[in-house]
Amino acid sequence: MTDGLGALLLPAMIIILLGFMFWSQRRRQTAIATLQDSLAVGDDVCTTSGLFGRIVALDEVVATLEVAPGMPVRFDRRAVATKVDTTGRPLGSGTPDGAGTVDPSDTPRPDTEK
Repeated sequence: MTDGLGALLLPAMIIILLGFMFWSQRRRQTAIATLQDSLAVGDDVCTTSGLFGRIVALDEVVATLEVAPGMPVRFDRRAVATKVDTTGRPLGSGTPDGAGTVDPSDTPRPDTEK
């Protein structure tokens, strides 16, 4: 009787694992699509390579970022990874699971009393 249960357990676990993988990938794709749709001129962003800048021009394919005053750089729009605030911290949940957000109370402060 346990042989029949064991024979069903392995395929069931594989099916559950595959289902979780597909669900997770779809959730990531939805989050990326939502971010891409919400991009607008004037947003501060971070690219997938870690470059911070402000969007100064945007079309279907290219996002032009101003990385320093008067220094525009053209990027593929898909290279924009997250929206950030002016200090470089992700806005809201830039990632699907909220990873990467920083709680200011957790940030160590330098000891200024010496």
